[in-house]
Amino acid sequence: MADGPLVRVDERLSRALVHPDRVSELLSDLGNVQVALPVMLAGLAYAAWRSRRAGTDRWWWPPTAAALLMALVPALVVPVKVLTDRPGTPVVPPATGYFPSGHTATAVIAYGAAARLLLPWLRSTLARRVCGAVCAALVLGVSYGLVRRGYHWPLDVVASWCLGAVLLTCFVLVAGRGRQPK
Repeated sequence: MADGPLVRVDERLSRALVHPDRVSELLSDLGNVQVALPVMLAGLAYAAWRSRRAGTDRWWWPPTAAALLMALVPALVVPVKVLTDRPGTPVVPPATGYFPSGHTATAVIAYGAAARLLLPWLRSTLARRVCGAVCAALVLGVSYGLVRRGYHWPLDVVASWCLGAVLLTCFVLVAGRGRQPK
């Protein structure tokens, strides 16, 4: 990751986008475990409660799978950070281990899994669309904030989107595709 055409494009793009401000800092904070995890846990608890109340078979499995998925994030991200050993942007103190973005991966999994668990319990199409839009807005807000603030290179964020897409796809397959409430 030290050199190459993608790294050079990434660095040029970062220079054009970095403009640290309070809004970008607040947006990037939405990817903190202290923020994203409680939101996820609230979604998991609500989905588990509704599922159990409705008498759904194995009501506990999708929320448990989501919690395990969240625990898998640092187990996957940290070794990749160590292997790539990518330095941070000029805005952050000199260090390595910025690729991929743990904050982005946390946001993708926490908000994505919570939204996926809530979707069967939302009755209207509008409510489901709003849930998906809020999830996407949170993830994009975190991503934008991290790059705009200079905490991460753009490719760090894109790598976490890719990781998150793979993990959420696996989550949907393992936790059950269309399990609808009774």
